[in-house]
Amino acid sequence: MSLRVFNTSTGQKEEFIPLREGHVGMYVCGVTVYDYCHIGHARAAIVFDTVYRYLQHLGYEVNDVCNFTDIDDKIIKRANEENIGWQEVTEKYIQAFYEDMGQLNITPPTTEPKATDHIDGMLDMVSSLIEQGKAYEAEGDVYFSVRNFAEYGKLSGHNLDDLKAGARVEPGEHKRDPLDFALWKKSKPGEPSWDSPWGPGRPGWHIECSAMSRHFLGTQFDIHGGGKDLVFPHHENEIAQSQGCSGTPPVKYWLHNGFVNINEEKMSKSLGNFFTIRDILERYHPEVLRLFLLSHHYRGPIDFADQYLEDAKKMLNRFYELFDKVNSALGTSSLDIYIQQIIDNNKLASDFVTRFEQAMNDDFNTALALAHMNEELTRLNKEITEMYSDPIKVNNELVLIDDDVARLYYCGKKILGIFHSDPHIYKLWNIDHLNLDTENVEALIKQRKAAREAKDWAKADECRDALTALGVVLEDTAQGTVWKVK
Repeated sequence: MSLRVFNTSTGQKEEFIPLREGHVGMYVCGVTVYDYCHIGHARAAIVFDTVYRYLQHLGYEVNDVCNFTDIDDKIIKRANEENIGWQEVTEKYIQAFYEDMGQLNITPPTTEPKATDHIDGMLDMVSSLIEQGKAYEAEGDVYFSVRNFAEYGKLSGHNLDDLKAGARVEPGEHKRDPLDFALWKKSKPGEPSWDSPWGPGRPGWHIECSAMSRHFLGTQFDIHGGGKDLVFPHHENEIAQSQGCSGTPPVKYWLHNGFVNINEEKMSKSLGNFFTIRDILERYHPEVLRLFLLSHHYRGPIDFADQYLEDAKKMLNRFYELFDKVNSALGTSSLDIYIQQIIDNNKLASDFVTRFEQAMNDDFNTALALAHMNEELTRLNKEITEMYSDPIKVNNELVLIDDDVARLYYCGKKILGIFHSDPHIYKLWNIDHLNLDTENVEALIKQRKAAREAKDWAKADECRDALTALGVVLEDTAQGTVWKVK
């Protein structure tokens, strides 16, 4: 089964055939750097990082571009509020962005351009649009003439007459039509500005992405990604600008991820249900957040609530418990070595990997891919439990790890971006965040063992209840009692 993707532009799934065989050009709209990233940013970053990883798994050479919007009204407003320069604002939040994305194990894109480094390219595009009669200058501003682009509204499905009914001209604007949008904005006193043929000013938001994608990927490229909220007007305007300049549609496949709702309500600062990535990572391991977001199909909405994070945590714990058993038997990081061995020996293929790839080939269905991983996890746990039930076999061979464990690990780590922690470190992270006294835990386990040997079942149950209250779960095996964080 070949890869099929849902193209927002056509409203249907299509076979993915890149413009150039073996190569993929992908542009993803990045963040406006005036504040800390929130859960919506996390979803977009994780979705398109997974797309990037899977395309590489399929053997494509991917040129992945994700920008920073580092000049914008919100940035200027934040700089004025904090009485600092706008560059200080952008530098602060770009650094915060890297910290947050590093926590979420986001693969660095091929290129991460800043809008302000591409002003010349924007000026060239704006000049070209004016020369072609598709844009006009008005009192130092430059606007795109929407009525002069016949295909406007195609991506979003909006009708121009319907749009005009809700459009309005803001004070200070000199538009010929309420639907026209700014390509270049005349600077106000005290605002950052750049020289232009129309006087000092700064670019409009939409032209930034058109110029940067054109610079790094050319006038046509394969994939443009972003949140569903960007379909209109941002991506609609990108098409108008880019196609207005070149005469050809700039993007072959438009991919958009769905919204994040908080307890069934749209996330909003005004509603007080606004969560930054940092808020969430104070309570949950970064991989829990990543796993939770990938457990839903990227195009659908996600309802965000603590219970769903707890469910993701339980799922992640089960995987790490398996890998901890494996690493305990074979040595630290042995699974990474084993991954490389199955790749080098062309042994990655299996029934499980086939099912995993079929899910991913169906428009990157990570929810179904994770379901297949859970099925494989259950099967492997059963196999290993049966192995541990034979003490002689265990003593002679420790744990016989076949290629299936490495394949499971590969799909999670290399494609979905989870399992990048050492299993023992992951366990310690959970212990630290529960503020567990490990010496007390071990002492209670010893007391329970002694009570069981003395057939003092009441005392043994008392010890187990005390451990349960601490968030510790016991597992009695042929090799003794092991414990894990609930």
